[in-house]
Amino acid sequence: MTAGHQTLALVLFSTFIAVTLGITTWVSRHRHGSAEEFYAGGRLFSPMENGFAIAGDYMSAASFLGISGLIALFGYDGLLYSVGFLVAWLVVLFLVAELVRNCGRFTLADVVAARMSERPVRIAAGTASVTVSVLYLVAQMVGAGSLVGLLLGDSGTAARTLTVVAVGALMVVYVTFGGMRATTWIQIVKAVLLMGGAVALTVLVLLRFHGDFGLLLTSAAERSGHGERFLGPGLKYGGDWTARIDFMSLGLALVLGTAGLPHILSRFYTVPTARAARRSVVWAIGLIGGFYLMTIVLGFGAAALVGPAAVRASHASGNTAVPLLAADLGGGAESTGGAVLFALVAAIAFATILAVVAGITLASSASVAHDLYASLRRRRARARSEVAVARIAAVGIGAVAIALGLLAQDLNVAFLVGLAFAVAASANLPVLLYSLFWSRFTTRGAVWSVYGGLVPAVLLVVLSPVVSGSPDALFPGADFQCFPLQNPGLVSIPLGFLAGWLGTVASSEEPDAAKHAETEVRSLTGAGAV
Repeated sequence: MTAGHQTLALVLFSTFIAVTLGITTWVSRHRHGSAEEFYAGGRLFSPMENGFAIAGDYMSAASFLGISGLIALFGYDGLLYSVGFLVAWLVVLFLVAELVRNCGRFTLADVVAARMSERPVRIAAGTASVTVSVLYLVAQMVGAGSLVGLLLGDSGTAARTLTVVAVGALMVVYVTFGGMRATTWIQIVKAVLLMGGAVALTVLVLLRFHGDFGLLLTSAAERSGHGERFLGPGLKYGGDWTARIDFMSLGLALVLGTAGLPHILSRFYTVPTARAARRSVVWAIGLIGGFYLMTIVLGFGAAALVGPAAVRASHASGNTAVPLLAADLGGGAESTGGAVLFALVAAIAFATILAVVAGITLASSASVAHDLYASLRRRRARARSEVAVARIAAVGIGAVAIALGLLAQDLNVAFLVGLAFAVAASANLPVLLYSLFWSRFTTRGAVWSVYGGLVPAVLLVVLSPVVSGSPDALFPGADFQCFPLQNPGLVSIPLGFLAGWLGTVASSEEPDAAKHAETEVRSLTGAGAV
């Protein structure tokens, strides 16, 4: 790209940043400083607004950059991410949305603590939520580094480092000064931009192939170098049984993980009623479903028009497939049309990253302040001091995410998100479902369930080929891997459910029937909901 074209993209970046900072400044002048305002935006958003915000939270860099890149490189096997992410919303719609809105106040721990001893449950759930959030943040940081490195024509360490640090600093500003209200409006703006960009690119790809999707698939298969194998399973997850089991593990994590993501669960508290929460999810499913269908076209379009070799040469894990496709659709990277379209897509992707990291940082800082800080104090923290702690926590979480993002620069962002989903499904989902549906569930069962899923998931990731023992690992020079799967979900998710059951059976605590009845009535009817 020429200097002028790079300048155009940077101007678009700067425009979005200016708009979002303007939103944050406006909100900060009208906020009341209460916990409800900071964590839940005053619960004033409509179902449509919250549906767009949920979609904005969910359609991350992993979706726009990572999934399309995986499809471009591996064809059919890359589709697993699109299908898994979409099917997961059925679990959220039917099992989680309304019940969580009725039982909780700001975080996942509120739902569990409603019928348990508060302190140990909040510490366990808060720890798990922060862990999931940091893993998810790392994926966004990696996506930002890849994108800006491509834009500037410099994929070296210096450009990526500066980008990751800048994104981390911006997300701290959004959360610290704007809270949930600013974050929600940023998500809405980003969702509109992302859907518009995806629609435009999809239409251009289909026009290039005269609206013939079959011709698109055939061209992608021919360009891939794998022939018909590109359109069938097995290119990435086929072969030996280890790869096939890894495939099942990833699918299980994607389908079950969404219902345990802290930044998604926190969105249900921004609407006034449980009915509004369910309608929000319906809006989100419509937007997200359309978007993931378009990522399929974009992924195969990148394979057919750019070619897997060119995509892999730009970024080994395929994170830059969509920007390269945009440049090709506009007439090539050296043409004005290609450069303009590339700049627009890069700006939209950058907006996606900024918006998602703001939502995740807010959810994790809420867990630190509302769950961990409030539990570790002898007296319950006052709302104003709790909000102050949340703002400080946002800075610390941002620093940790920056450090890990720099370490994981060469991994595919969709793959990193798959790990976050596995931890969420292992640590958060079992305790949430047990708390809502099992009358005998006890405090010990809740704590064991969280740690019984969290510790194995994190430990298995550390001992997997992701961290060591392979050329693409975080530490390629080391080899201490002894767990063959890249995604731990198939092992760690059942362990989370098993640990919750064992903890409850082994507990001498008598389950509180009255509290369970109260929680059940509240979750199903909304009576007494905040």
